Amino acid sequence: MRNADATTSKTVLISGASVGGPALAYWLRRHGFDVTVVELAQGLRAGGQAVDVRGPALEVAERMGVLEEVRARRVQMRGMSMVDANGDELFRSEEYTITGGDLGGPDIEILRDDLSRILADAAGDGVEYLFGDSIAALDQDEDAVRVTFRSGLTRTFDLVVGADGLHSTTRSLVFGPERDHITHLGKYLSVWTAPNFLGLDRWQVFHQMPGSAWGGGVMSVRGNAELRVYMGFECDEPVAYDHRDTAAQKKLMEDAMAGGGWVVPQLLDSMWDAADFHFDSMAQIHMDRWSRGRVVLLGDAGYCGSPLSGQGTSMAMVGAYVLAGELKAAGGDHRAAFAAYESALRGYVAANQELALTNMARVDAQRSAAMGGTAEDTAAGTAQIDFQDFGEIVDSFTVRDY
Repeated sequence: MRNADATTSKTVLISGASVGGPALAYWLRRHGFDVTVVELAQGLRAGGQAVDVRGPALEVAERMGVLEEVRARRVQMRGMSMVDANGDELFRSEEYTITGGDLGGPDIEILRDDLSRILADAAGDGVEYLFGDSIAALDQDEDAVRVTFRSGLTRTFDLVVGADGLHSTTRSLVFGPERDHITHLGKYLSVWTAPNFLGLDRWQVFHQMPGSAWGGGVMSVRGNAELRVYMGFECDEPVAYDHRDTAAQKKLMEDAMAGGGWVVPQLLDSMWDAADFHFDSMAQIHMDRWSRGRVVLLGDAGYCGSPLSGQGTSMAMVGAYVLAGELKAAGGDHRAAFAAYESALRGYVAANQELALTNMARVDAQRSAAMGGTAEDTAAGTAQIDFQDFGEIVDSFTVRDY
């Protein structure tokens, strides 16, 4: 139902249908805007890692009316183990996991594709989707943005929002090449789905490669029917690869993990048949501004914190709420709304991006201690991760009413 107090003549194109895009579509529709979402994939993307909905993002989910559904679809872990190259357990915890943190806290860990579907369903049938297409060119003036799509379709919109991730096409077209905004963190991560050949029951197991803070791990999902596989490696210099060439990315992973112990070889075998394989660098996006004219960026496209922050999903959901809310509050005046959106979120985003660097430093310190100690030392070092600052940052944003 349209809000009579909002500007109802605004048309908005959102590029990207992962998390931020559908969340923004929901709020824009609620505030009376006409919304189109363009997504390169043929539908909502399958796969992806387990993500976390935390702090103010929980409040946003509740205001969307989806919190209980998100909670019902959460990843229900009982705990985790760390194993050596022979598969022998080094330590275990039933209090926290590597992917989700404290199991007793209020945070919700959920598969990214499940969350995306929930948010898209909440946005409703009033949102137009253009699947299997993407933005090829943008031409904006004082009155509108003329968009040419890869399919050849041309449309005109009042506003365009880039919610198209770390390698945002929207950002490149409007703000310049990716290299001007990206900061690589020296780590690469891949995720895919495999059969649960380990018979795990709501459990995750990780193996750290000798001399590295990285390696491989699995968690049981979908009622223990599947494994979501994580593998990563370190590299001081950025790796040159085509982020759309999946076969080449799989070869990179195979080469990087060659000789790995535990069940790494079996997991790599499963990788080649995985239709939902995803590979990318651990990187951040830093920009002087998130908007230019009638185009604005949301989530990873404008302020990626990297998976090391554990906050990318929450920043996208909160950002969507604030961006739509400020457009409503400004009566559709994009200049005022974009400025208010950025002003409201800058501090929260900066703190969460810094959190990724803090988390990385903690892992490196634990690795150094573990290399000179026993398995018990490693377990103790991991168990002593201080979540106090993490919690303070997570809860540092107050969700206002619009």
